[in-house]
Amino acid sequence: MAVWAGLMVPCTVIGILLAVPFLGPRRAFFTVGPWYARSVGWFCRVPITLHGWDQLPADIREGRQPVIFMSNHESQLDPPVLIGVLPLPAVYIAKKEVKYLPFVGWAAMVAGVIFIDRRDRERAIRSIHAAALEIRGGKNVVIFPEGTRSPTGRLLPFKKGGFALAQEAGVPIVPLATLGGFQVLPRGSALIRPGRYEVHVGAPVEASAYAERDALAEEVRRRIEVLISGAR
Repeated sequence: MAVWAGLMVPCTVIGILLAVPFLGPRRAFFTVGPWYARSVGWFCRVPITLHGWDQLPADIREGRQPVIFMSNHESQLDPPVLIGVLPLPAVYIAKKEVKYLPFVGWAAMVAGVIFIDRRDRERAIRSIHAAALEIRGGKNVVIFPEGTRSPTGRLLPFKKGGFALAQEAGVPIVPLATLGGFQVLPRGSALIRPGRYEVHVGAPVEASAYAERDALAEEVRRRIEVLISGAR
């Protein structure tokens, strides 16, 4: 994984930057960027498939309704896989320091990643408000509510920040289940093993229908668990 990423990440980012004058920043990223995930799938014999997308409402599928995608997190491959497989452009929320990383930070800025300043509570709150405005303005976002990769493949407790953001933005949450990442590239490993990678899409949850953040988090978690158990 380290060798492949060391070769492909700089090449992919340079390709994105070269395409910016012709396609614009976001279109350049979402035209060139997904090839990184597809190259991993091809080179490492990891076919990637998407299930359930056609069941989403047309407003979501056609980009008229911004959403927050929430997924379980089994592998370091999850972020590029989701960028490569989701039919809609969707950005991540990252800590502010990421923008200063060579190559990765450049690509993140071109993509329109939403950066959160987490150095203190007041700045973090302002960042959440700003992120909600961007989402209401049309950005789709991907969040891993566990906050980190699972060391066992089982769901970890969910952090509440993403649910607060969904309620403030007033957009639906679309549950996702990524399966196969723990077998292909588990936490702590740098060796990609051949295997299948599946992304399953669930029915959207209307964040505005839940007055209590905990109740919203429990419902999204339940739906992700159903997707995981139904796909195994």
